[in-house]
Amino acid sequence: MQIITENITIEAERLALTNQRAIYWEHEDALILSDLHIGKTAHFRKHGIPMPDDILVKDLERLETLIHYFKVSKLIIVGDLFHAEANSNLQTFKSWLNAFKQLKIILVRGNHDRQSKNLMSDLRIEEVTELHMKPFLFVHDSSAETSEYFMISGHIHPGILIKGKGRQKVKLPCYQVTSRYLVLPAFSLFTGLNTHESPEDAISYAFTESTIFKFD
Repeated sequence: MQIITENITIEAERLALTNQRAIYWEHEDALILSDLHIGKTAHFRKHGIPMPDDILVKDLERLETLIHYFKVSKLIIVGDLFHAEANSNLQTFKSWLNAFKQLKIILVRGNHDRQSKNLMSDLRIEEVTELHMKPFLFVHDSSAETSEYFMISGHIHPGILIKGKGRQKVKLPCYQVTSRYLVLPAFSLFTGLNTHESPEDAISYAFTESTIFKFD
């Protein structure tokens, strides 16, 4: 797995955008990500829709590589860590967590996060409705919020549509950065891309496995 970074500065804080759908925040020694949707594949299988077993495993392997690469002590998940009720994917996640007992995990609750307080305590995850860590406010959906602080959010799974010659088109995940908020790409590879919600003043940082592109 290749990790490419693009450094940006917001409110005097340096953030490293990665092509692996997460941000490294050096000052807080933290990884910031959103929308893992753990349980989504098992939920689909339960309803008769065939899904590969290794989707979650690959997402967690990618996350593990990022944790070791940046040597972080914190994980800030900006909503939708889970997708549905507890199911077989939860045990996969629990087993993965056993390797990171010293890692502080904070979950900003998303619209899909409906797990019990007892379960979250058992997983050693601190759950909050929003998280204020100066100079940022972390919320799952920034479109529903107003704040004097710069917001970092997820929820919409942003993407960008690139048109080539003829009818060639490609969709890429991206970070959207405006004057008042940053929207994270969905961390899970098993998510769609929303290429329709892009504010006029947004700068999009799209990426592939080997490159990060900036679109003004």
